[in-house]
Amino acid sequence: MRTVVLYARSPDWRAIVERADELMASPNFRVLKSEARTQAGFLDLPGAGPAFIKRVEVSSWTRGIYARLRGSRAARSLAGAAMLQAHGIAHPEPLAAMDLYKAGAIRASYLVSRALINADSLSRFMLGPGEIKGRNVRRRKQISDTVAAQIRCLHESGLYTRDLQETNIMVEENESGGFKVYFIDLEDFRRAANVSWDRRILNLVHLDRSIGRFMCRAARLDFLYSYLGHRPDRAAARRMVAEVSAARESIDRRKRRGVPATQPAVAPLAGGTE
Repeated sequence: MRTVVLYARSPDWRAIVERADELMASPNFRVLKSEARTQAGFLDLPGAGPAFIKRVEVSSWTRGIYARLRGSRAARSLAGAAMLQAHGIAHPEPLAAMDLYKAGAIRASYLVSRALINADSLSRFMLGPGEIKGRNVRRRKQISDTVAAQIRCLHESGLYTRDLQETNIMVEENESGGFKVYFIDLEDFRRAANVSWDRRILNLVHLDRSIGRFMCRAARLDFLYSYLGHRPDRAAARRMVAEVSAARESIDRRKRRGVPATQPAVAPLAGGTE
């Protein structure tokens, strides 16, 4: 096997990513996610502070060849970070990235990024331990409005993601009492000349499917209005809710059939542009 370092912020970070497997097997590694092909967690590094490291294995040699042509997860994460950085949209800072090759195919990708030690996923941040903070309706609305505005900013910048769910949004409280939103899982970000209304709805529906377990229907509707930046009249609101509901039903049907729901699930809407 051979390794190819795609990026390193400094020689020290290059040395760290090259020792990724060794470091992830050490007592200093705190596992956050451990699945069949994905392992991720925090690494406490003396003199460098905490970092987040993620290793994703490729399931087969054929997929590894495809990843080499398309771009590995690490390469696509670097590209996503560059897109967000260009528009001033908060995300974890990449520190190093590397691909592992075998027989000409990519077999694993590694990404080391700055740990967001004061942030948490949207649901955990909003609800808090024992869901106590979730009882603060004013706080929940402030967070919801901030996330909605940041997603609108993302779309207006000509960017969207193929995997917008609450676990890929992290939030932290700033010194002024406001909130800062970070987008993670950078490999799924894409650029468009203009993010169409269909693409926007698809992102919003994906998010709505994941926040429904901790936000009631009224709160989710309020989130939609916050994303729009205004409250439409009753007829427009009903039409918009119907469009979102239709898109969600289409995605749910695709999920039941095992079809990836990463393409627009509705036909172009009036006024929508690609």
